Amino acid sequence: MSTRFHAVMLTLALVVSALCFFQLGTVAKASDAAEQPLFLNNVSVHDPSVIKVDDLYYVFGSHLAAAKSRDLINWDLIADGVRDGNTLIPNVLTEMGEELAWVDADTFWAPDVIQMPDGRFYMYYCIGRLDAPRAVTGLAVADAIEGPYKNQGVIVRSGMWNQRSPDGRIYDATIHPNAVDPHVFFDADGKLWMVYGSYSGGIFIYELDLETGWPKPDQGYGKKLIGGNHSRIEGPYILYSPHTEYYYLFVTFGGLAANGGYNIRVMRSKRPDGPYFDAAGNPMESVAGKAGTLFDDRSIEPYGVKLIGNHLFLPADGSSRRSNRGYVSPGHNSAYYDPERDMYFLFFHTRFVQRGEYHEVRVHQMLLNEEGWPVIAPFRYAGETIRPYETDELVGEYKMIIHGKTITNRVNSSQLITLQSDGNVAGALEGEWSHKGDYYARLTLDGTMYNGVFLRQWDTDEEQWTMTFSALSSDGVAIWGSQVSR
Repeated sequence: MSTRFHAVMLTLALVVSALCFFQLGTVAKASDAAEQPLFLNNVSVHDPSVIKVDDLYYVFGSHLAAAKSRDLINWDLIADGVRDGNTLIPNVLTEMGEELAWVDADTFWAPDVIQMPDGRFYMYYCIGRLDAPRAVTGLAVADAIEGPYKNQGVIVRSGMWNQRSPDGRIYDATIHPNAVDPHVFFDADGKLWMVYGSYSGGIFIYELDLETGWPKPDQGYGKKLIGGNHSRIEGPYILYSPHTEYYYLFVTFGGLAANGGYNIRVMRSKRPDGPYFDAAGNPMESVAGKAGTLFDDRSIEPYGVKLIGNHLFLPADGSSRRSNRGYVSPGHNSAYYDPERDMYFLFFHTRFVQRGEYHEVRVHQMLLNEEGWPVIAPFRYAGETIRPYETDELVGEYKMIIHGKTITNRVNSSQLITLQSDGNVAGALEGEWSHKGDYYARLTLDGTMYNGVFLRQWDTDEEQWTMTFSALSSDGVAIWGSQVSR
């Protein structure tokens, strides 16, 4: 009897195991996630720069703000405000007193934190003005990621009117940088670099000394990568991809306010210090405002691969409900490649449709298309991973955003297209589409070809899992799609 009992139990166990395997496989294919993601804690950290320490992601931003997260979904604010008592720099008003007095301002702009080979954390901070490119970028060091950081002094200055600049010439804001927005990174060979700059003379890059974290001698302001003549280009961030072996330079074009048209663009190079090119092959070092102009957006907007700008997914019936979910002036990003998960992420702040200057941090998954260009997943990261998709999962009606190339406060609203089972596209735009490999997307719309990826994501407006696509044209225009559930 005992033998028979064990045999029956073993058979039942095998059946249950098989059923569970079948059901798990079906669920995974249908939704890619078993539960609804819970976005419980959002934070307002302007100009977020990311660093991962152990199993925690940290973002450091302007005004000495910082936050941390374990899952990239919910965040805890750990510091905020240029005031004594801020845990990052507890006595900041005296610790940085000389620098604050020289700039004659108390605004800390976007910092960047990196862990050096000695295990310590180096914060490259910057202090600047709103009305002039008078600024400093300096270095502060801490033994722990959350501080306290101790000031080591100024690395580079700008705005020394009628005085000589680091390259020996009288400071000229049309050709010399505004010394803010630093990002420090290791290249594929272990060399250390700092890219920096905002408006004014453009974006520049230094090679740093690995032992000290300071620029190597005799570099002046460094090498110019893009910008000049006060063109609105800022917030540089460079990410190396081990998959393509390219260095991707992310910058933000436009103005940061809700009506400023902030938008994130990318270009790439085989070398950390350039030259960088956009998808159309344009050299970025020649991109600048027209001579004699201030903030001439028309001169620069045709260049760079525009990844994300103002946008709003409308409900499929065309109504304007939930309109505050749309992004306005998303920008000043950082980026991260997680080798353990083999995933890329884009971190940025954004304002929102009809919500004024209020802003929050957003994290979106970033993927590479067949041509090695990054494309941004349309919705914020909710734990999704990419996988092979069947064609029948992709067919259907989509709300589509065309991001364009302009720098404008206009919000690009979605329009409807249908990816048909016969490979044709109907609706607001017509053409053809195809599914290549496991998840690559190719769409030809009104004669323009776009290459990208399909990805099942959590639609934050409709509150459900849905298929999306994100793709780029050869001249750097991004399109997004979100499948409609009827």
